[in-house]
Amino acid sequence: MDAPTPTRRDYTPQLRRTLRLVLTLAVLAAAAYWSWHQPFMAKPRAIAALTAAPAPESLPVPVEGVRASSIADTYGAPRGADRRHEGVDIFAPRGTPVTSTTDGLVVGVRDAGLGGRQVWIMGPGRQRHYYAHLDAWADLLSVGDIVRAGEAIGTVGNTGNARGTPPHLHYGIYAADGAFDPLPLLRAGADSGDAAR
Repeated sequence: MDAPTPTRRDYTPQLRRTLRLVLTLAVLAAAAYWSWHQPFMAKPRAIAALTAAPAPESLPVPVEGVRASSIADTYGAPRGADRRHEGVDIFAPRGTPVTSTTDGLVVGVRDAGLGGRQVWIMGPGRQRHYYAHLDAWADLLSVGDIVRAGEAIGTVGNTGNARGTPPHLHYGIYAADGAFDPLPLLRAGADSGDAAR
């Protein structure tokens, strides 16, 4: 009696399924790559770059014509009975251009509360930059805009609780654990050559 012939397993269907899966994944990856590099994805690309970038170690002064050496260190100074100053005041004539210190995403443009007319920009390292007491905003500036360092975002004023005081910009920076003093970064910017524009 002859020994039974072993049956050969047919791997063709499994191979076809695997090849279809690999081809589908390759097409999806190519489509995602193509989409990511299209103009309509500029904002998500910018947001991804901002969140991945490290926080800056130096910054330019955000008020045109003002040098870091002329800014008083008022961070932490008492403001009333129950709060402290969470930024620095940069004095300049009303209408002096205010510029973004970093590339960023505009996350707030409003006229409310203590800050009056204000702009919030999320910059590198997910830090939020606060520009308050503005006289006016840059034309067409709105939430969701991508701004570049040095781009005009408004002008110096004295809105909000600064009414009756000399025009100035209140500039603050907020990280994940709250506000911190921006003046050392502005002075480092002056030392590195980012002097007043």
